[in-house]
Amino acid sequence: MNGTATQEWTVVVNDEEQYSVWASDRDIPAGWRATGTSGTREECLAHIEQVWTDMRPLSLRLAMDAAG
Repeated sequence: MNGTATQEWTVVVNDEEQYSVWASDRDIPAGWRATGTSGTREECLAHIEQVWTDMRPLSLRLAMDAAG
């Protein structure tokens, strides 16, 4: 067993508003920040599914909005 069943995970987001899960016992990599949500991997993925409704990076969304 690799320990992921009992491991705590943290939801992280980058400046492009792209989400991921990260093991809570590891340092969050540069360019990412914690969102305040943590739990099992499944709980974190369920949260991401609820909040990440537009998969386009922020820069693309802004460019498309500016173009009309």
